[in-house]
Amino acid sequence: MHAFAQAAAEHWHVWLVSLVLVVAAVIDGWKLKVPNWLTFPFVLSGWAYGFWSLGWSGLGYSVLGTLVGLGLLLPLYAIGGMGAGDVKLLAGVGAWMGSAVTFWAFCASAIVGGLMALAMMAYRRSWQRHRDNLLVILSELVTIRDPERLAALAAQRKPRMLLLPYGIPIAVGSIGYFLWSGMLP
Repeated sequence: MHAFAQAAAEHWHVWLVSLVLVVAAVIDGWKLKVPNWLTFPFVLSGWAYGFWSLGWSGLGYSVLGTLVGLGLLLPLYAIGGMGAGDVKLLAGVGAWMGSAVTFWAFCASAIVGGLMALAMMAYRRSWQRHRDNLLVILSELVTIRDPERLAALAAQRKPRMLLLPYGIPIAVGSIGYFLWSGMLP
């Protein structure tokens, strides 16, 4: 028990990030939105933690992680495929955990998100409709290439689509990566 407590104390920031991710996932599952009152302090406190722990280089490390988190999901947001709260949530992970961890957490989240989407389609037996939507979206991406027009088309489709609260895959994928990599004792 003492060894666990010591390891938890050394990795308190990973536990804190995990807690924020769980709260975000619950809210996103409930309201289909990750609120600003959670994401903005998450990012800002990550920057403060980076500065507190390693000075200016730590702040730089933290800001770079934020930019990686933003950069990985911003293209999907720009074309209407994701909410802004999800983007800011991954940016918060980046602020606290840095760029490399954020990249791998994103990869794990993408796998979880894909599996969740498949499970949701299987449950609702809507394979054909979602396959057709996917083909239309891919065609639009190749032919239109204008993010504003793509976002407008996505907004038109949104009421008919099965929405995935992406805060859940971000939480499950990130925490799963933290566990797998040994960051959570």
